[in-house]
Amino acid sequence: MGGFFGVASKEDCVFDLFFGVDYHSHLGTRRAGMITYGEKGYNRAIHNIENAPFRTKFDKDMQDMQGHLGLACISDYEPQPLLVRSNHGTYVITTVSKINNTDELVEEIMKNSHVHFQEMSTGEINSTELVAALINQKENLIDGIDYALSAVDGSLSILLMNENGIYCARDKKGRTPIHIGKKTNAFCASFENFAYQNLGYADYKELGPGEICIMTPDNCITLKAPGNDMKICTFLWIYYGYPSSKYEGVNVEEMRYRCGAAMARRDNVKPDIVAGVPDSGTAHAVGYANESGVPFSRPFIKYTPTWPRSFMPTIQSQRNLIAKMKLLAVEDLIKDKSMLIIDDSIVRGTQLRETTEYLFEAGAKEVHIRPACPPLVYGCKYLNFSRSKSEMELITRRVIERLENGAVTDEVLEQYTDPDSEKYQNMVNEICKELHFTSLRFNRLDDMLDAVGIDKCKLCTYCWNGKE
Repeated sequence: MGGFFGVASKEDCVFDLFFGVDYHSHLGTRRAGMITYGEKGYNRAIHNIENAPFRTKFDKDMQDMQGHLGLACISDYEPQPLLVRSNHGTYVITTVSKINNTDELVEEIMKNSHVHFQEMSTGEINSTELVAALINQKENLIDGIDYALSAVDGSLSILLMNENGIYCARDKKGRTPIHIGKKTNAFCASFENFAYQNLGYADYKELGPGEICIMTPDNCITLKAPGNDMKICTFLWIYYGYPSSKYEGVNVEEMRYRCGAAMARRDNVKPDIVAGVPDSGTAHAVGYANESGVPFSRPFIKYTPTWPRSFMPTIQSQRNLIAKMKLLAVEDLIKDKSMLIIDDSIVRGTQLRETTEYLFEAGAKEVHIRPACPPLVYGCKYLNFSRSKSEMELITRRVIERLENGAVTDEVLEQYTDPDSEKYQNMVNEICKELHFTSLRFNRLDDMLDAVGIDKCKLCTYCWNGKE
């Protein structure tokens, strides 16, 4: 995943840029960068943030930067923003993307022009560099940006800055958001709308699917009107989004309350307490408790002073260990209790199994698990939701493979996504047994979509049912 922030101001923009992108630290763990443009031209800084938070790494750079235009990003993968010298002149570009057809696009570009791509340490091509190369295939920036949005299989949102201002382009299907904020003498563009509120900006607009605009200190002008076909990622509300975030006008925290309430209305267990796995599970648990009347409790607390999310390493075994170390149990709230625990989802199942085993070791009588979304059956094709290399890393797929003796077809998978089918219940029972839960009940897809509250046809549900 990742997030970005851009500022066009009549005054120096560095303060707003620095703190605006810092508010995106929950979206990325590997690289971050800032580039400003002013009287002295471009000034760029990129750092690895795997072992230190954004502010620590960029505090000195901030003191040396100046400019009235600026772009910054926090990324889970490639180093960016990039400073590009091209047939369109010099520009800065940053993206939030997942490109599934990289090889085909590279081959096509190389066939039509003499270009080269620098490989990253992972052996992969920097996605943002590829997007720049796509833009440069066309005669002007607007056509180039539109071409890049159309050519990418997956998802792509872009901020591009030159001396004229900042071009903002939202993904063709609106899978990821771009918000525009406004204050006196300045506009900003942001993945998260809450990121600019403490900086004095008010909500100006949210770009529609495929919309392209240019942002200057004086105005924000639409250059290409938005389309009507939207498939925004539903997981933004369930997991990615910070509680104060809004997407399509729907607040994350409020949606999670509704989601938890819907789960409570369908449940039949009578636990002593309801708790959420910090952080994203907590609001769902509050909604469940408010609806059911079962007391909300915090039997484990995340130790945030030295274990914020941005410190998470990229090796999965280390991520599992650190996720466990970050949670501190309050054993007096666990002993002899029947507990209902809500987490945002179950991916591999490793962390939740270890958490459950610990709760039993601490004296819990029962541990009922309630994921806030349906079973994840398909690996996401549109966002970098997890670092899974294969769908077989999903516990659902491993269980289905076992239950079907390896004979897994699209038709079979469709049955496993139907919460009223026998195969679905068999899968849930097997996961419950494998992870040592007292009981397991996933949220239903229809209830979760109702909790979002926008037109269901605008929400992507691919990871749950294989359909956009």
